[in-house]
Amino acid sequence: MKQIFTILVAVLITATLWAQSPEKMSYQAVIRNSSDALVINTQIGMQISILQGSASGTAVYVETQTPTTNANGLVSIEIGTGTVESGDFTTIDWGSDTYFIKTETDLSGGTSYSITGTSQLLSVPYALHAKTAETVTGGITEIDPTFTSSEAANITATDITNLGNLSGVNTGDQDISGIATNQQAIQDTAAQIRADIPDVSGFLSSEIDPTFTISEAANITATDITNLGNLSGVNTGDQDISGIATNQQAIQDTAAQIRADIPDVSGFLSSESDPVYSSSIASGITATDTTNWNNKQNQLVAGTNITIVGNTISAIDGGSTLAIGDSYQGGIIFWLDATGQHGLIVATADQSPGIPWYNQTLRYTGTTGDGLYAGAMNTTMIIATQMADNQMGNFAAKICADYSVTVSGITYGDWYLPSKYELNLLYLQKTTVGGISSDIYWSSTESSSSSSSAWIQNFNLGNQFPIAKNNACLVRAIRAF
Repeated sequence: MKQIFTILVAVLITATLWAQSPEKMSYQAVIRNSSDALVINTQIGMQISILQGSASGTAVYVETQTPTTNANGLVSIEIGTGTVESGDFTTIDWGSDTYFIKTETDLSGGTSYSITGTSQLLSVPYALHAKTAETVTGGITEIDPTFTSSEAANITATDITNLGNLSGVNTGDQDISGIATNQQAIQDTAAQIRADIPDVSGFLSSEIDPTFTISEAANITATDITNLGNLSGVNTGDQDISGIATNQQAIQDTAAQIRADIPDVSGFLSSESDPVYSSSIASGITATDTTNWNNKQNQLVAGTNITIVGNTISAIDGGSTLAIGDSYQGGIIFWLDATGQHGLIVATADQSPGIPWYNQTLRYTGTTGDGLYAGAMNTTMIIATQMADNQMGNFAAKICADYSVTVSGITYGDWYLPSKYELNLLYLQKTTVGGISSDIYWSSTESSSSSSSAWIQNFNLGNQFPIAKNNACLVRAIRAF
């Protein structure tokens, strides 16, 4: 049976505020079938839910309607006027939390809903919350003490000036105003200080110790000082050693005595009998051996799973063979290169059940790159461009870059949103990898024809096409190894 689904092209939600706010919101959408053709002049079935807190939050209100599309495929309804399935639209407290609108559509007009879309209600619907002002009654009475009743009211401009002239420490209880004018008290104090100074008339006024000129030190000459610098050894000052320099006979007799004291060495060895160098292993070292010592890798042959590059010997990661579907480095392998040792890994679970591609502002990010490993650069460029719009926002590329997983003490944090090509490689291995939903997943490849759309892949039918960036699609991060 051919599957039919809708593509949400435009959504307009309004709430009009009257003297009494109407309990309804206008909603419009363009309906297309699986061939991207407009569904015109056709009655369809719709179920509308108001979700609280998040895109997967609790449904506080659910209703159904069976509107008819016009000649342009446009359907217009008023939420709050349909058949109520649960909840009360009039009791929703729009200001207490964030709210999301979830639509489910059956193109045959029944209740077998085949397409689901969820988007956040922004500021416009909250006009309904303004009616709560109608319940505010009475006035507000301030009971704090007024300024005129406080001590601060007594501070004058003169007081503020005097505060700037304070110095030292003052407890505030002393009256020191008379100090500057009470000259008599100051004079009396000075007289008392002078009276306390003792009489020094009996102290010495001249030095009578012997002067330098009559001391022994006065006899030291410049020559004496020079000779002091030439002294060596220990000399008591009583010896006369002037004859040593000329008494050659005494010196010669002393030398003869020294020679007589030297023992006979005729019995000592006169030659070395240890093995000579030419007989040792070291004599076999050649100039070539010395050169090779600095190029040892030239003498080595790499074995299985071993590489030698320059001075570096490395083991190829994992002597065992890797295969698609293996759990490896925090995820599951879904593509391998020709070596069988490198490829792409997908996270074991979705990073989001549904999130927009963009960060609330439509703009070209320049991420039209496609092919192997292109998703890593696309992810970096998307985040750099879109974070300038809203640093607190969250979107498909960012939740992939923020993802990390720790296995056996190693944390893998280099995840990214796959390119269009990489996403198709994952689709081709979805059965082997397992655990992937048959739904729509975002790629990191932006549409080259419009800043408002990016490429997705339908993991049920396998086809790829660009859709509006504000759609909430699934996200699955990948990484290269």
